Amino acid sequence: MNAFTARDTIARSGFRDLRVVAKVRESAIITSFHMEPVDPRDWRDFEPGQYLVFKIPVPQAAGEKGYVLRNYSVSCSPASKGRYRISVKREAAAAPGLPDGISSCFLHDRIEVGDILQAEGPRGDFVLDKASSRPVVLLSGGVGLTPMVSMLHALASMPDGRAVFIHACENGDVHALRNEVTGLATTRPGLAVHFCYRSPSERDKADQSFHSEGMISRDVLQRLLPLDDYDFYLCGPPPFMRAVYTMLRELGVPKHRIAYEFFGPATVLEPDAVPIPAVVAQTAGIAPAGEATTVEFRKSGLKAIWNGSAASLLDFAEDQGLEPEFSCRSGICGTCKSRLVSGDVAYFEEPLDELGAGEVLLCCSRPCGSVVLDI
Repeated sequence: MNAFTARDTIARSGFRDLRVVAKVRESAIITSFHMEPVDPRDWRDFEPGQYLVFKIPVPQAAGEKGYVLRNYSVSCSPASKGRYRISVKREAAAAPGLPDGISSCFLHDRIEVGDILQAEGPRGDFVLDKASSRPVVLLSGGVGLTPMVSMLHALASMPDGRAVFIHACENGDVHALRNEVTGLATTRPGLAVHFCYRSPSERDKADQSFHSEGMISRDVLQRLLPLDDYDFYLCGPPPFMRAVYTMLRELGVPKHRIAYEFFGPATVLEPDAVPIPAVVAQTAGIAPAGEATTVEFRKSGLKAIWNGSAASLLDFAEDQGLEPEFSCRSGICGTCKSRLVSGDVAYFEEPLDELGAGEVLLCCSRPCGSVVLDI
């Protein structure tokens, strides 16, 4: 067994060891890893749509951590007690001269059956609303199908619900979990599947392995979805998400019927939306009256009243027109780490890494009274 299977002595208590029990190539670029807890007591149930956070070893320079944190959606049925599956796309370099994806290449190239990975979770609020009686539409692009497959498993086990699984990808070579999805759709009436290939191969055409060609369009959606009040779930790369979200809104789907897994502010999906800031004042001598909770962005020279409408300090900063760095927006990566000059915050999602004195993660915290941030 490889050296990287040893338990990381600085791991937080939330991480536990998962042993890889199967490695399955799903397409030219996507491979699934089936894992079971080394200690069966470490099993934690998951909701369809949730993800696990993995500690991936990386070459370590002096003063740097020897790992990165990456999250991958659980792609198997939530009824698969004692076993998780993640389906990982090998991320190639975005441009010549840039490195390939650190974590995905590590998993694809170095992890084999019997190796051990460290994971925390499950986490995430992008979950199937099993209490809803509305028909469900699962819309995915590329590797964004992974949480949708887990949701489809759950929906297939419900006797009366209706669901449409719509997936877009380049062609059959990169289409993962196809047979699993089509098999689920045959288990009972009320489940439908539609595959859209942007550039189908001659083999795809001969095998009739897809249902429409090009991009998912309004015509495709209107043909597949009779007039009804649906719950929509979206997951995929940003261009796909923007295009599909815009189409749904233009078709009259209300925002509260569209759930999505997307690591970015909502304004990325609605680029024309103009944030409405809280009452903002330049910090040069102007202070809000009374005992209102304020958030001061010292470097930016702004002070704003916290009215509780923003989900986090990161969202609140974006509402004021600021652009702090971020990535995961869920307390995992540490990209949004900032200095807390004064005041206290409360975390609604516990950060995975320990923070130093005076440090704060903006994406998963809210102020406890007035605060000053070094932004």
